Amino acid sequence: MSEQASLVIRGGTVIDGSGGDPIEADVAVRGGTIAAVGKGLPKGDCEIDASSKLVTPGFVDVHTHYDAQVTWSNRITPSSWNGVTTLMMGNCGVGFAPCKPDQRDMLIELMEGVEDIPEVVLTEGLPWNWESFEDYLNALDARQYDLDVVAQVPHAAVRTYVMGERALAHEPANAEDRAQMAKIAAAGIEAGALGFSTSRTINHKTLAGEHTPTLKAEADELIEIGAAVGETKSGWLQVISDFDDQEAEFEMLRRIVRAAGRPMTVTILQRDARPEGWRDLLDRIASANADGLPIFGQVLTRPTGIMLGFEVSQNPFVNRPSWNRITDLPFEEKLAFLRQPDFRKQLISETNPDERLAKRVTNWERIFPLGDPPNYEPAPEGSIAAMAARTGADPAELVYDLLLENDGKTILYRPLSNYSYGDLGTVQEMFSHPNSLVGLGDGGAHVGVLSDASAITYMLTHWTRDRTRGGRMPLPWAIKRLSRDNAAAIGLNDRGLVKNGYKADLNVIDYDRLKLCPPKVAYDLPSGGRRLLQRIEGYDATIVSGTPVQIHGEETGALPGRLVRGSKSLG
Repeated sequence: MSEQASLVIRGGTVIDGSGGDPIEADVAVRGGTIAAVGKGLPKGDCEIDASSKLVTPGFVDVHTHYDAQVTWSNRITPSSWNGVTTLMMGNCGVGFAPCKPDQRDMLIELMEGVEDIPEVVLTEGLPWNWESFEDYLNALDARQYDLDVVAQVPHAAVRTYVMGERALAHEPANAEDRAQMAKIAAAGIEAGALGFSTSRTINHKTLAGEHTPTLKAEADELIEIGAAVGETKSGWLQVISDFDDQEAEFEMLRRIVRAAGRPMTVTILQRDARPEGWRDLLDRIASANADGLPIFGQVLTRPTGIMLGFEVSQNPFVNRPSWNRITDLPFEEKLAFLRQPDFRKQLISETNPDERLAKRVTNWERIFPLGDPPNYEPAPEGSIAAMAARTGADPAELVYDLLLENDGKTILYRPLSNYSYGDLGTVQEMFSHPNSLVGLGDGGAHVGVLSDASAITYMLTHWTRDRTRGGRMPLPWAIKRLSRDNAAAIGLNDRGLVKNGYKADLNVIDYDRLKLCPPKVAYDLPSGGRRLLQRIEGYDATIVSGTPVQIHGEETGALPGRLVRGSKSLG
């Protein structure tokens, strides 16, 4: 190298993101890119000792919901705590642009319901210094972050912008509506978005219980939008669907991809009602790829689940009359009631009038202590039902007392999907499929019930090192899944490898010390809003564009991250 490197990571075990064998090497950085990988490289302006540590590419998270947080915060936590150096937001068809001034409350209500981000947080935090999607990107372009941010055009916002109340009423789009939506979607991609997202699941509702405006969007609408995106020669299509009629739904998705000529990613989940349905879906995905239609399943590395506790959004007693009387109180005042024997007796004796919700939060066979370190693959004998059976206790009374421990901050874990058989063997099959991607962590969303941004780190701790209830995965394979595979999938071919000329997004990891801490409640959102946060130990350094943003878990103050516009090629 003719010029001295700005940074040299010295003596680490390099796992380069290609899936190949680790090598012992130094990594030199100059001008925000990797300048050399090899032994005995010349001294740099700054050096990081990586002896006995892993050196990996920065991770790329393709499924987050930081669309609001990026407008008020420079620190995109908790994702940046997990070695993520590039993230994609705007998933599931929800976001905040485009948006007319009189539609702001609509989008806030939708995001509050679909992604569990409190209304007061959004109302207080969003600056609304945009109307069009291009304006929104411009607003983000003026900001600095601790990682790179990639946007998608959200269908619900586009549909609401064009159709107003008709969108909320799920009316079919007419020819003019479709043309306008297609134009907006294409313009968003041309302005720098790397995807268009939509939702077709009944689980996505406003807080008032209204289904997302995109639920009943017809094939003609999606095909026309897809074709417009395709004309830009950039971006992918992200879809979440219930696949109630799997054959008909997937055939429609094939038609969309055929019209667009762009890749599509589809959420893959194991649902208890159809525990083998995911196999058929992945078979259809494989068949589509064989036919030249690039469709990929997106898989979470653990169950989709929720946290239950007195300090978070849900617990086994939520929505009971006595709980409703105290639910809006500050936590310490709420705790004072919960500690009263008479209140305890009354609350336990009551029932939840919402049978669906009651089943979710009182299925004792599927509720577990989370533990430290958190256990996301708990065995059946660890359930509340099993604990109660061993001691002869009433499960509700047992849970109540457990939740009062740790000053009322104990958290229980309730797996929802991907756990029909009581282990993660299904998940392993899903993410091992050649047409799947790792994602669905939902960073920035569901802030009162989960903290799945850590599913990135969980891929390394659980799946390559700690798992005892089944097979593990090779570490180089896991690193490739988290970095190069995801980067290439969204068109960012300038990152995801530790190789000369690639963007210097890197992690230095103390693999033996890497761990997930139990999630804790923080009140650090606008207006003191609550969210679950999960710290990570073992990332010695995270580097974005050649600049360390974290050293030994502490922020450096540097903000080299930016909005990324459009696909990127090497050089």
